[in-house]
Amino acid sequence: MIVLASGSASRRAMLEAAGVPFEVVRPQVDEDAAKEALKAEGIEARGLADALAELKAVAVSRRMPGRTVVGSDSVMALADGAMLDKPDSRERAAAQLRMMRGGTHRLVSAVVGARDGVPVWRHVDTAKLHVRDFSDAFLDSYLDAEWPAISGCVGCFRIEGPGVQLFSRLEGSQFTILGMPLMPLLGWLRDVGDLPA
Repeated sequence: MIVLASGSASRRAMLEAAGVPFEVVRPQVDEDAAKEALKAEGIEARGLADALAELKAVAVSRRMPGRTVVGSDSVMALADGAMLDKPDSRERAAAQLRMMRGGTHRLVSAVVGARDGVPVWRHVDTAKLHVRDFSDAFLDSYLDAEWPAISGCVGCFRIEGPGVQLFSRLEGSQFTILGMPLMPLLGWLRDVGDLPA
């Protein structure tokens, strides 16, 4: 049984739906401080998602020797390169969605496997999100329906719910958009014997 170093409901749901036996252990790391330090160093979205996924996996792996621990993270990068954080208020969510409106942006999701406090495998994937030019009336009704459920979502949407209506087109794996590149992860877990081949 693997260990998922994440409190994300969508990541749990992906593993459950795929029939992967796992337990959840929250990483107990200061993700916000790590993110700010990495951004101050000028890290790009791909590197940030990878570093945060590793931070989570390694933190839990150190406490659980001999176990396979999986950490994952996603970063939303706007067309201009700016990276969005999870919104801390409805107003911030509205502002972020207005910044996304009518543009094509990238969602980068990373997954890292760790054992005995050491990262042993990683995969980073990117999806392109084409956000439609939605109306302010739509935005208001969307937030009425989805806030505060989307407060933990880096792009202010749940693709498996009403958030899909924000987009005109999506390019890339739905699993990546949900927050974890699942197919490469399943392949690695089979390769190392944590899932039957």
